[in-house]
Formats: sequence, structure tokens, C-alpha cells
Amino acid sequence: MNLTTMDQNEVTYFDLNNELNIPKNNSIQLDKDKEALDAFIRENVDPNTLKFETLRDRFDYLIEHDFVDNDMVNHYRFEFIERLYDYLRGEDFHFKSFMAAYKFYAQYAIKTNDNKYYIENYIDRVAMNALFYANGSEELAMQLADEMVHQRYQPATPSFLNAGRSRRGELVSCFVLQATDDMNSIGRTINSALQLSKIGGGVGINLTNLREAGGPIKGIANAASGVVPVMKLLEDSFTYSNQMGQRQGAGVVYLSVFHPDIMAFLSTKKENADEKIRVKTLSLGLTVPDKFYDLVRANADMFLFSPYDVEREYGQPYNYIDVTAEYDKLVINPRIKKFKIRARDLENEISKMQQESGYPYVINIDTVNKANPIHGKVISSNLCSEILQIQKASEIGNMQDYIKMGSDISCNLGSTNVVNMMDTDNFEASVDAMVRALSFVSDNSKLDIVPSVETGNRELHAIGLGAMGLAGFFAKNQMHYGDEEALDFTNVYFMMLNYYTLKASNQIAKERKETFYDFDKSTYADGSYFDKYLGDDWGPKTKKVADIFAKHHVPTIYDWSELMESIRTYGLYNAYRMAIAPTGSISYINDATASLHPIINKIEERQEKKIGKIYYPAPYLSNETLPYYQSAYDMDMRKVIDVYAAAQEHIDQGMALTLFMRSSIPEGLYDWKNGRTDKMTTRDLNILRMYAFHKNIKSVYYVRTYTDDEQEMGVNECESCSI
Repeated sequence: MNLTTMDQNEVTYFDLNNELNIPKNNSIQLDKDKEALDAFIRENVDPNTLKFETLRDRFDYLIEHDFVDNDMVNHYRFEFIERLYDYLRGEDFHFKSFMAAYKFYAQYAIKTNDNKYYIENYIDRVAMNALFYANGSEELAMQLADEMVHQRYQPATPSFLNAGRSRRGELVSCFVLQATDDMNSIGRTINSALQLSKIGGGVGINLTNLREAGGPIKGIANAASGVVPVMKLLEDSFTYSNQMGQRQGAGVVYLSVFHPDIMAFLSTKKENADEKIRVKTLSLGLTVPDKFYDLVRANADMFLFSPYDVEREYGQPYNYIDVTAEYDKLVINPRIKKFKIRARDLENEISKMQQESGYPYVINIDTVNKANPIHGKVISSNLCSEILQIQKASEIGNMQDYIKMGSDISCNLGSTNVVNMMDTDNFEASVDAMVRALSFVSDNSKLDIVPSVETGNRELHAIGLGAMGLAGFFAKNQMHYGDEEALDFTNVYFMMLNYYTLKASNQIAKERKETFYDFDKSTYADGSYFDKYLGDDWGPKTKKVADIFAKHHVPTIYDWSELMESIRTYGLYNAYRMAIAPTGSISYINDATASLHPIINKIEERQEKKIGKIYYPAPYLSNETLPYYQSAYDMDMRKVIDVYAAAQEHIDQGMALTLFMRSSIPEGLYDWKNGRTDKMTTRDLNILRMYAFHKNIKSVYYVRTYTDDEQEMGVNECESCSI
């Protein structure tokens, strides 16, 4: 028997949940979801959970049968663990939907080795996480337990799932690598992709440094094969390294739009592409300098530059050249081979591919680097486009050893739940606990299988605290997504998250007398990072939002000035602190809308393997909130971009921003469609990407299309990196 499927003829909860999708008296039967939840606990969870006489008996069993990390337990007095449990039980946690309970027990709860019994409930998993991240600090363990049992803080899936387990996987979510233009580096990159995929992460790899197809090798013209064969090798590597068959390995490759192989790169996702070049499971992303947008606006030709020649001329890999600043010099340099195409032809090709497949992701790389506070250059991103950190190229020798050690990226993610976070009694204390938990993940990740990733993690202590449930908060508080009050709230919330993560990181640096590598070269150290906060008041502008934040201390210009001085004196422990990752199954458990996005349906339909369809009502759905929930597919995407832009103002990394489009666009949604076809065209996506660029959006993740036959295209939920 499988605990999460069971014999569907013997249980009632699936049928009860399915009644959610059957209106009665023209109303949604929301009470049926509560009935399904109660039935699931009664029919599935209670009779199939191992019971213990005492907490000591439970821990003895878990340790004896190798379920729980004994070293972690030994960090604490058992009297404290009992007190922690007394507190958690006293908070009377209950799941709020059938989907929440089902997802938790299906994906997160520890089960016996034969899969016949649950060994833990939600309280147990929270306790394991709190004890694990606190690393022996009773005070921090209690604070983290408080944050998680009230669902203000949610660690990323790998962290939440593995914390405290003796037989655990890795705690980190994903990784970012780059290859340089030589066979040793390509070989090492493929090996690194295999190793990282094996331990469970999605891997982002930038191939921009590789010479183009037809480039010279040792003076022989037309000898190089370009980036596409390397993409095929990487795709096969991810297919092979699939976490012991648990799931498909996942990767994304990035390429600059100024790389000569750009058209071949995009064509690998075409439905009719030759099997020799087609990549089916590999994701694609582009790094796009400002110069590309200039050339598109001017309807001009654009030149693509040979990475081999550029590296010889500039003495550094192509990734590290500022194409926007150097473009005119590159064009007139006779020693650099170049290829001419029309900028708008490439722009249209990008949009065509996004219509067909949802790819490529777009990283506005100059926007990223203008805002980057850390010394160095951001050159790439991860599998979900929100991780944006500096990298340094490695030099690999003939023995596959590191002649020069560079630095690459691992992603340590977690999320605030906006609705519950606004109910905290102490915003500062909540954020401080979260930053400490994430820093513990960074400090205790063993990544020596890829030394450049280990180096980057050790130098930067980078983390990524994000948010979910924003659309649910808007609806609960009767704000329309993207309206003035919604934008005002978004601005203040993320300004506060920025302020208090900075304050927490500064406090850790002060306690440990340690900062991230090259802190003294950052804009935090010279104070210029804080200019915008010292010049304007970023507090609430509308009465409604001012009332919402009345119980919290909203940082003032004086507060920012004080923080700046403390950071300049003591530094920061974490080079990066914030990122908005996608939220997958974990948002159901938190009764939260996904990430910062609007909902797709008021009653969401999920296809579960071996089960069929499960229905999930939007959080806080009621007659009062119904008018404030609008499907993303019926919404002007400029509103979504506006919300993300308001948040991006305060986020040091990026956000996984998805565009939701209909293949037939509702009348009146976009003014530029008036008098034109109602079908989605490349022009629509061109305009929206240009709008996002002008709003200083750093990255555009998927484009999801709802077709006329009610199918979603471009959907490929990022389980590797999603929180």
C-alpha cells in the first residue's frame, strides 16, 4: 500500500476534494475542501502514523533506526527538546486545505523504510528544522520554531526535507557554473554538471566564452564545433545523472545574444529541429546587454563577435567584456571576426521560441551589473533566473586540476510568507532568525565535489530570502493586483525585508568578526549603496498601506543612516541576501499563492501521478475576496511587471518573473492590439520584454501560454530550484 494513494475505493477524501470543482447553487463548495482535509487526516494519517508513549521513546526509535542525526540531537539538553515540543504542540497547528496536508505527507514527512507508516507530522518536521539550523542555540531554535509553526518562514524544499535527517541529501537548491574556451574547461564543466546533478540540484551553465562553430583551432580554420554539441553533451549528462532514478537531472545553458552561435542556440528548441541538434530537456537562457535593446529600437544591424578573438584582444573571457561599452570598438577592430544579422530578426526569433516553448529566459545583464553591490561581474544565472551573483573564471590544467581557482555559485534559498509575516510581533527578530538559518545552510554545505562552487560559497556566504503569498495578501486585504495600494505595499514590504536582512547580516559579521570576501570593495563599504535610502523616504504613501504597517517599525532615513554607519564599521557576513525563487508544492503547504505572481485559477487543478486531479482553492477565497482574484491569463502583464519592479528596487539578486499569455488575447487588454489581430504575436512579447527592460527588471523567466484548446504551453515547473 502507498500511503499517499491508497485504494481510492476505501477513502472519501479524493471524492470530497473533487466536489470543489462542482458548483452548487451557483457557488463554489469551499466547505468540501475542509471535509476532504478532515477525512484525509482521519482515514489516512491517523491510522498510519507510528505512535510512541513518550518523546524520548520516539527519539530513541528515530536514532536507533537511522532516521535522525544523533549529533544534532546531542547538541541540546533533552529537557530543552521536550520544552520545544511543548511549545509547538501548544500553538495548535492545523493544515488549512486538503492539498496542504496531502502534499506534506506525500513529499516531506519521514516514512518507515517499507513506506507503510508515517513517522513524523508537520510539528516534528518543524522541530527538526529548528534544531538543525540553530546548531545548539536554544534561543535560536525556539525563535525558528516560532517562525515555522506560524508559517512565516519556509526553507527551500531540499533544506526543509533534509534538515535533521541522518540519511539526508544536500541542503542547497541549485548551482551556477561557467565554461571557458578550452577542452579542459569543457570537460571539467561536464564533470561538474554530473556531480552537482547527482546530489540533487539544478545547474545553470554559461557557454558564452566558447568559440563559435567554424572558428579556428590551433590555426586551422572552420575546425570548431561551437556551443550546440556541448549543449547535447550536457543534456545527456543530466539525463544520466538523475538522482538514482528519483527525477530527471535539470540544467539550463545561457548564451549572450552577441555570440555568433545565437541563432543555432535558439533553434535547438524548435519542434521541427533535426534530432542531431534538438535539446528536449535542457532549458535555454540568454544574457542580454543594453546595446541589444538600442539596436532593436533603431532597427539596425547587429554584429556578433568571435569569443576566441575577443579573448585574445582583451586578455579575458568574452563573458567579462562589457559589450555595451565596447561595442563600437569591437565593430571597427579588424582583428576580431564578426557576423552581421538584423537586431529585430533576432528579437522576433526570441519571441517565436517563447511562444513555442516558453524559452529562452532573459537576463538583462547590464541592468543586473549596474545594481550589483559586490566587486566583480555577474555573468549568468541559475535554473530559475533569480540567482545573480558574481563569478570568477577558473583555469583548468591537463590533469583536470585547477591551475587558477575561480568561483562559482550555490543557491541557499528560503521564503517569507507575506500574509503571516505581516502578523509577526517583531519583524526584525523574524528576519534575523531567517538570515541565521540560511547562513547555517551556507556554512554547512559540503560542496568539495566542485571546488569552484565550494570556493564561491566559502567566500560569499550568499543566501536568498524571498517571498510567497503576495497575491493572496492583496486579495485578503481587498487590493487589486498591480493597483496603487498594491504597489505601495510591495515597495514597503521589500524595503523592510532589505533593511532587516542587512541588519541581521551586519550583526552576524559583528559577532563573528568576519565579512564576505572583498567586502571593502563593495558599494556597502563605501556607502554609495545607501544613497537612495538616504535621499528619499520609502515608507507608505497610501493610507491603507500605512494602516497595514502601523504595528511594525518602518525604517526611516535616520534608521538607514545608522545602519549604513554600522555596516561600514563592521561589514556584512552575506554578500547576497535576497532572491525571489518560484514556489512549487511548498506554497500549498503554506496556504499561500505562488511567489509574487497572480493566481491562475480561483480553484486550481493539479494532475497528480497515480491519483488524478486534485483541486486547490485560492487562499482566503470568499465572497469578499472573490473580486480581487483575477487569473494571470486575463491580466495585463504590465501590472505583473510593475509589481515585480516595485520589489526589485530592494532586492540585491533577481526574481523568477513569469509572463502569462493567452494565444487569443482578450479584447481591450493591450492598447496596441486595437484594430489588429487578437492572436498573440511576436510583437506582443517584444513590447512586454522592452517594457520589463525599461522598468529595470533583471530577468524574465518562463513565458506560459494558455491556448485556445485550454492547454498550457511552456510549463515546466522548476522542481530543482523552486522553494
